[in-house]
Amino acid sequence: MSTAMANTIPVGSSDIASRMADIASSTKPSLSKWADRYRGATVEDLDPPSALSCSPNDPISHALLSAFERDYTHLTVVSESNRALLGYLSIPHLRILLESGKVKETDGVSKAMVKFRRKGKVYKVITMDTPLEELELFFNGGENGENGKQEFAVVTDERRRFVLGVATRTDLEEFARRRPA
Repeated sequence: MSTAMANTIPVGSSDIASRMADIASSTKPSLSKWADRYRGATVEDLDPPSALSCSPNDPISHALLSAFERDYTHLTVVSESNRALLGYLSIPHLRILLESGKVKETDGVSKAMVKFRRKGKVYKVITMDTPLEELELFFNGGENGENGKQEFAVVTDERRRFVLGVATRTDLEEFARRRPA
């Protein structure tokens, strides 16, 4: 069994709570000092803002303006034909690409977006019902974060058909800070 599969929970598993305890107590990415403040809270409790999406053919200037108007750091990129999630656009990274001349504001978003790889990859589905402990593990590189730190998570429905919002590491930290110990 591969390491990535060791941290997956079979759909319909009746022993999810004990499996989550095993994952949380593993030597891989750990929970922060704030984790005791979650107390059963879910992603919905973060009240994540609606996702702001653009299409691969939109000009980069349009994406930048949209993100600036709403003070967003990440935009989801969806297909124009079926609204399928294709990837994301990191505004801080986009600014670096623009400054270095690798892309121009008139280029399409597709030149600067990070595409989601679909084949052979297990994706962590983050929904409004995902416990904050799971979200933090994902941000810290655990359970399908592929052991690389993640700065944001796309929040979808269970079947990943609709993008509902985006949750960031900062959202999680702010929630924990505001919550009494």
